[in-house]
Amino acid sequence: MIDFLVIGGGIAGLSAGARLSAHGRVTVLEAEDAIGYHASGRSAALFEQSYGPPSVVALNKASAAYLHDENGGYLTPRGILLVGRKDQQAAFEADAAALNMRAISAADAIDRVPILDSDKLAYAAVSQSTFDIDTDRLMQDFVRTIRGNGGAVLTKARVTSIRKDKHWIVEAGDVYDARKLVNAAGPWVDEVAALAGIKPIGITPKRRSMARLPAPGGHDIRGWPMLFGVGEAWYAKPDAGKLLVSPSEAEPVPPQDAYADDLVLAEGLARYEEMVIEPVTRVEANWAGLRSFAPDGTLVLGPDPADPSFIWSAGQGGYGFQTSPAASQLVADLATGMTPDLDTETTAALSPERLRR
Repeated sequence: MIDFLVIGGGIAGLSAGARLSAHGRVTVLEAEDAIGYHASGRSAALFEQSYGPPSVVALNKASAAYLHDENGGYLTPRGILLVGRKDQQAAFEADAAALNMRAISAADAIDRVPILDSDKLAYAAVSQSTFDIDTDRLMQDFVRTIRGNGGAVLTKARVTSIRKDKHWIVEAGDVYDARKLVNAAGPWVDEVAALAGIKPIGITPKRRSMARLPAPGGHDIRGWPMLFGVGEAWYAKPDAGKLLVSPSEAEPVPPQDAYADDLVLAEGLARYEEMVIEPVTRVEANWAGLRSFAPDGTLVLGPDPADPSFIWSAGQGGYGFQTSPAASQLVADLATGMTPDLDTETTAALSPERLRR
């Protein structure tokens, strides 16, 4: 008998499985050929403690020590640079305030990122509290914890049937019996809930596209900050000597293996090009991922009110990696009847119960 059967092998499922593996036997089922295949494998991989609604910021703060220190730490400094045109002053100031950023001169911004267009750039602000996350190592360490505690992480295990007798019986090629079921299936969490006879929570998957460009102008971009356009109309992030550029779209789509929309990608690249002096001459690769949102835009963590043996770890949106240490600990605490370290207001704001009222 499995104590905790986790459906979904992305960051939500792996982190929850790792925390729960200290309390019982854990098995994680991933439908694809590899862990982190969908949204988790297509993340911008950034930690910014001030990014997100209040409940997410609380999770970010509670996750910071783990991400900085556990297993030698998973963070390296990146910083962010917000840039705006003259006609964007009000929106620029709102964005800078929301992220606790410090205003700098246009000349200073161009010193940091020399491809910025001095004719277009009117406003700039920086934050040094932003870090890259080593997402692959973080996931692999969660897998290592699960297996080290006697659990299993299985790929090519697509769930086709779920029923409840005295315990959960799940078919995914083989048949698995479990006392508790953790739904961490990303864009598919509502489909999993429906299979289990649990009322869905109204998750909306939203597509975000990405293009990989050669280093602009042959620059060494490894030390550049991440660039944001005002209103997050686009962003650009150095990655392994290349530049990742996204139109930052949030297009609702059905659960799927997402791919970039050519028109949306072109529009986003045009918004990026407007602020720089180096044109986009070649796109080396493009892809898309799905970010999953609950109706109120924050995570859904904990037992379902109708059946406490069905546990949600859902609605990560774009916050999955940066919140994973604290979110997974909250899931484990609630699943095992322990008192969470998070305050009651935050715990309530993340509870599935809020969506049942």
